[in-house]
Amino acid sequence: MTWTGPKDLKAQLMRLWERGELLRDVVTGNARFPLRLSLKSPGSADITNRFDAVRAWATELAAASFLRIDYQELRHRVQGAQKLPTSAWVETLEDALIWLGKRGEQDRFSSQVAATRQTHPALLPWLEKRPLQALELSSEWPRLLAVVGWLARHPRPGIYLRQVDLPGVHSKFIEAHRNVLAELLDLALPAEAVDISKTGVSQFAARYGFLEKPTRIRFRVLDPALQAVPGTVCPDVSLDAESFSRLELPVKRVFITENETNFLAFPQVKDAVVVFGAGYGWDALARSPWLKHCPIHYWGDIDTHGFGILNQLRSYFDHVDSFLMDRETLDAHAAVWGSEDKPLQADLHRLTPEERALYDDLRDKRIRAGLRLEQEHIGFHWLAHRLQALLDGTT
Repeated sequence: MTWTGPKDLKAQLMRLWERGELLRDVVTGNARFPLRLSLKSPGSADITNRFDAVRAWATELAAASFLRIDYQELRHRVQGAQKLPTSAWVETLEDALIWLGKRGEQDRFSSQVAATRQTHPALLPWLEKRPLQALELSSEWPRLLAVVGWLARHPRPGIYLRQVDLPGVHSKFIEAHRNVLAELLDLALPAEAVDISKTGVSQFAARYGFLEKPTRIRFRVLDPALQAVPGTVCPDVSLDAESFSRLELPVKRVFITENETNFLAFPQVKDAVVVFGAGYGWDALARSPWLKHCPIHYWGDIDTHGFGILNQLRSYFDHVDSFLMDRETLDAHAAVWGSEDKPLQADLHRLTPEERALYDDLRDKRIRAGLRLEQEHIGFHWLAHRLQALLDGTT
């Protein structure tokens, strides 16, 4: 039987709730009720062949709570005059909410809308767009509004999140709700208070003018004669990016490696340091103008992402040379080849012809699908030999 019963009608109403439509009406003021639901009724053949089932169906609809049923009298050649349901209505929002068991949720959302309308009406479009998400946040909503209000009074505050002084609000609360707060703040704050160039959760603080935890750069001095820290020989040092940018060591060569063991074991080199790399993130290193006048050698994995990182690094320092990222090194270590899970497919335009040829072979699976040689698998004797050739100017 495909006739619409009370359960089907309730399901239609529930779909409106699950799409947020009934909550959305609180924001927009849309008058949805009385609401006519879709009703599929028996046909003439059903009345002839299944009269008892038709009568039971009509009786069940008539007994359903929260429904108003409209009827039409039909004259049937066999059964005579019959009154059958033709439409089903829910008269009021109150009836709908009680039937669905959603009265409490609607009341909570209505309170959210009222508080928002009074304190931050600019946020009403967000409540209209994301009513179900807002409802899930109903217990946190007063604190979210408090954060929005605080930033509206203190645009681009220039302090750490930890220093926001609001009752019941701490930095972990703000950090846990950065996605939602970003959408709310973009609506509530004036344009000059939002740095639209900073995007994503990781740049939340910068977008709204908070201080960020300083990015630290770790490096090792490779020349015992360089006194980075008085009284130490070849120290392992971590500095914030600003302090690193102001280094005045007589460094004439910089190596960058992505592997910590290689970083720690890198051989001594006169007038040189080695930097522990940052994958695809080079913004902090780019703040150091002295690196633009110093030879830089990048040692990454021989795989598509290794060349991708090299390509990106050259967007900051176009004079970077690759180190141990060549076909000879790859072929010499075939015994320790590994696999790259998700090879890069992009075209890289900052590679040398030799690097691009190897990258294309890796990307296009000409040697082996997903081929990867991790830098820590390169033999130390190979490293020492190639490093000496580099220093002697024979490579």
